[in-house]
Parts: sequence; C-alpha cells; structure tokens
Amino acid sequence: MTTSTSFSFVDSHAHLSGETLAAQADNLLARAQLAGIKKIVNICTDIPSLEKGLKLAQLYPWVYNTAATTPHDVEKEGELVFPVIAQHARQGDLIAVGETGLDYYYEHSPKELQKHFLIKYFQLALECKLPVVIHCREAFADFFDLADAVYSGAPGVLHCFTGNWEEAKKLLDRGWYISFSGIVTFKKSAQLREVAKNVPLEYLLIETDSPFLAPQSHRGKVNEPAYLPETAALIAELKNRPLEEIANSSSSNAERLFRFH
Repeated sequence: MTTSTSFSFVDSHAHLSGETLAAQADNLLARAQLAGIKKIVNICTDIPSLEKGLKLAQLYPWVYNTAATTPHDVEKEGELVFPVIAQHARQGDLIAVGETGLDYYYEHSPKELQKHFLIKYFQLALECKLPVVIHCREAFADFFDLADAVYSGAPGVLHCFTGNWEEAKKLLDRGWYISFSGIVTFKKSAQLREVAKNVPLEYLLIETDSPFLAPQSHRGKVNEPAYLPETAALIAELKNRPLEEIANSSSSNAERLFRFH
C-alpha cells in the first residue's frame, strides 16, 4: 500500500540511517508520507548510523532517533560505542535507548556480555528518563530477571515480537508495549497472529524494521516504511476492527511511549 490515506501511522522501528537505506532515505521518506506515515522511529546501532540519523532528523523533523549497540555487536564494539550514545542521550538527541537486549538464538556475543550491556543501557535510560527499545530472542527468562532487578516499573517496548502468548502476557503484566512487524503477515505465522489478536490495543505498536522483514506481498524485497499499512491492515483484520482504529491507537501508543518532541 503506497497511496495516501485519510489517517496516519507511526513506524515504531526502522533502520533508515543504516548501510542499506541511508543513501535512499529521501525517496523512502517521500513514499512513506504518501502511505500515511506521520512519524518514524529511526534505530541507530553504531556511530555511523547515529551520525547519519541525527542529520536526517534535522532535515525531517518527523524522524526521531534512538540508539544502542545491538546484543549481536556488543563484543565487537560495545565499549567503543556506549560513551557516544550516552553523550547524545544526555544531550536530549534521542527519544529512547535501544535497540538493546538479549539474543541467545544467534549468540554472536557471549551471554554474560550481552547482559552486562543490557544493564548499562537500562541504567542510561533511567538516568535520562527515556524508554528502552528491546530485542529479545530465546532469552526471555534472563531478560525478565534483569528488567525486574534493574528497570522495574520503567517504560519500554519489545520490538519485532515473535514470542508466544505467555511471554506476551509477562510483558503486558509489566506495562510494556509489544510491537509487531511484517512477520505477522507471513503465511507460517499462525501462532504470532493469535498473539497479535489478543494483545490489547492500548499496548500495541506497529513497525517495519526496515530494511528487514517486508510484509507478505513484498516478501523478498528491501522493506521500507511505506509498507507499514499492510501489516496494520492484517492486524485490523485479526482484531475485527477498522484500519483507522488500528492506525489511531498504535500511533497514540507510540506518542505515549516515546513522547515525541
């Protein structure tokens, strides 16, 4: 879907300033506006993407930046990048800390090191009064233990959720938002669709995770924010709600979490 609509969406997670999309950001953002995307949360995962993201936000005030080293990369560059991200968080350049978290599926960085940096980013978010954007894959037990110990009662979102309903309920019990990507549209995602159907509207966000995970009709292509309405339409169908209601509620949730300024 790339035509204009009478209502608008927030893409709660996209990598516009990463290597894949940075060179074509102007065109992507033009298409996003035509598709009804009013705000985009740009996820910066290293120093180059953060520098480009900050410049992008100057040109396009409806693009907002978050930053952290992903759990995949903390062994390689966690110590190098953290002070830079901390500086920008303290200066007010970021609307959230992330994506940070734990990934035991790939385990590109040792588990203990992933936990170490997750704690550091939790503490930074608390210091700067920012929410966190979390990546968690096959690591929910450790994630919940650390969140309860270090970050209890503070706001966050579990991005690109692919877990089960029990894991979703534990997030909801903690007052966290749950964000769904194009994965929910995939033909083999029946369990995830059931989770999306049951997550209350007041805790639901929608994302593209561009350039990854294009929804079903664009599968195999480079993903972009203009494809977000397809995921939103699928969720509207699952919940038997008008698309406009899904757009409005997910946008309001994003506004509440990120406090766009």
